[in-house]
Amino acid sequence: MLDPFYGMHWMLATPFDQNEEVDYDSIPNLVNKAISSGCTGVVGLGVMGEAARLTDRERTKIAETIIKSSGNLPVTLGTTANGTKAMIDRSREAEQIGAAAVMVSAPSMPKSNLDALFGYYYQLAEQLTIPIVMQDYPQTSGVEMPVNFIVRVANEIPNVKYLKLEDPPTPTKISAIRNKIQDRMGIFGGLGGVFLLDELRRGSIGAMTGFAYPEILVQICNEYKNGKSEGAEKLFYDHLPLIQFEQQEGIGLAIRKAGIHHRGLISHPTVRHPAGQLAENTYKELLEMIKRVGLK
Repeated sequence: MLDPFYGMHWMLATPFDQNEEVDYDSIPNLVNKAISSGCTGVVGLGVMGEAARLTDRERTKIAETIIKSSGNLPVTLGTTANGTKAMIDRSREAEQIGAAAVMVSAPSMPKSNLDALFGYYYQLAEQLTIPIVMQDYPQTSGVEMPVNFIVRVANEIPNVKYLKLEDPPTPTKISAIRNKIQDRMGIFGGLGGVFLLDELRRGSIGAMTGFAYPEILVQICNEYKNGKSEGAEKLFYDHLPLIQFEQQEGIGLAIRKAGIHHRGLISHPTVRHPAGQLAENTYKELLEMIKRVGLK
């Protein structure tokens, strides 16, 4: 039976105006684009949403705005916090306001204490009824999640129903996990979709990522689901130059926001300080790349 979360979940950017104030009016535009693109869901307050640069008040209002705009589209909210209690409080609030799931990355830890990390997710699962998406993203968290740890979570914390895997090489890790737990945990790719095709081949159920053209990744997932692997491959490789261009380390979010702004979905491509804004020559290269892959 196909997992109901199969497909593309668009990671939403948090739009800001030129003064770095949250542009709440643009949030429905993003959600509507996800709906019109055929996304399975949206994810708010993740790394793409600059969650670490938001106040608690902003987080709550952004979450409420996303959910109010979503209709029947499932909304996953990022609720990561460095303290277990704060993470649980954020997650319970997400459930109360209507989130379909929460996404939680590892907290910052002085050293890799896997028993403490297990407890972080175990305590959350005791307090929540909606599914938990465990995010494995050591580039931002600084915490490695070995395959055996993920297997332990899948076996002992049933409410951690999904894994967002962003620890490359992701296809290899998907195979290692699948060999031990089969389908007990749905696995999503991320990282802008750069490994999406191979992730699907290895048993992922889709992607949670913020690529500025989500409809392309939706089509890839749908083609693969329907057994049209050649169509999925063509779509993927036709658009791979733009996918890779967006995923540049350090400036990927600024590029992505510039692309979303270029599409008219947000009023300004501002990234909150201390992140830098996109250089003019990089923006020109982005527009050339969009044109080169045949997108508007």
